[in-house]
Amino acid sequence: QLQLVESGGRLVQPGGSLRLSCIASEFRFDDVFSYSIGWFRQAPGKEREGVACINEKDFGVQYAESVKGRFTISIDNTKNAVYLQLNNLKPEDTAVYYCAGLWSQRPGCSIGPEEFYGYWGLGTQVTVSS
Repeated sequence: QLQLVESGGRLVQPGGSLRLSCIASEFRFDDVFSYSIGWFRQAPGKEREGVACINEKDFGVQYAESVKGRFTISIDNTKNAVYLQLNNLKPEDTAVYYCAGLWSQRPGCSIGPEEFYGYWGLGTQVTVSS
């Protein structure tokens, strides 16, 4: 049972930067299966959306169009950690950010559909405001 814990969310001014961390209880892969770890966010009154994901084995990544060029996802397998670097933050980035895990035999990763992700953290709040 994969457990995920997010941290790093806080209040930040527009144009600022932030790094979110997601610590997993385990990272493991075999010849067929591996974990994909995704970051998702949910703004007030909106549906949850995928932001970025990364595969622990082949390091394939995917980003939502709305964050390309501003957010960067990375992984440190030695620490069971996935990071999301958020740069040039905008008020519309305000949301609860969740990390989620998917155990799959597919290479790379995909941020959708989120229903495929079976393991979820409790989230961390990011607020972008002056």
